[in-house]
Amino acid sequence: MRVLAIDTSLPAVSVCIFDGDAQQAVVRETLPMKKGHAEALMPMIERVARLGGGFASLDRVAVTVGPGSFTGIRIGVAAARGIALACGIEAVGVSTLAALATPLLFSEDERIVVAAIDASHGNVFLSAYNSNGRVLTSPRLISLSDACRLLAAGSVIATGSGAENLRETARALGKEIMVDEREAWPDIAAVAKLGAVADPQTAPARPVYLKAPDVTLSARAALPRAVS
Repeated sequence: MRVLAIDTSLPAVSVCIFDGDAQQAVVRETLPMKKGHAEALMPMIERVARLGGGFASLDRVAVTVGPGSFTGIRIGVAAARGIALACGIEAVGVSTLAALATPLLFSEDERIVVAAIDASHGNVFLSAYNSNGRVLTSPRLISLSDACRLLAAGSVIATGSGAENLRETARALGKEIMVDEREAWPDIAAVAKLGAVADPQTAPARPVYLKAPDVTLSARAALPRAVS
């Protein structure tokens, strides 16, 4: 399966074509930016598609659906839907939080992996997973202090734009949280991997805007092992 992956949910525009059989990106491009996603996205998609075999080679489009920038998410989702419709293929949505966490999962370390996006005013968009990808804390909007209390037990590593604030708050409460130093936006290959195994029926290309910390998932929910 060849997947066109798109991310405009945070301060970057990223696109790649991913070969599911080889489990690697054929071609990828990322441009950090706080504004101008709409102007940058389509030219980037066209460049990546041209270098990656063209739109006719695609089997699916995957796009981050949030949480993140309200405008950025809409731009990415609209592009993904339009390309999928024009090519006669499926478009699927990928959680921005899951994509952030994915590169840190399935390691030998027994630790909790937390994806945290700064939501301002002392809040973060957050989800947490065990080392095997099982969802421990479903995606939600939560205060930094409540998040630290929720993560009170076990070794924790956090990633994303809210990770440093989470660590500082945890220290004030007497807990240590490690911070992953990679970029504060998803690895576009992780978006593609998650999109390649997503079920279009349960993961539609539709924006997700978290507004309250009361979202719950089944205890058996987990990220698929195929993303390792």
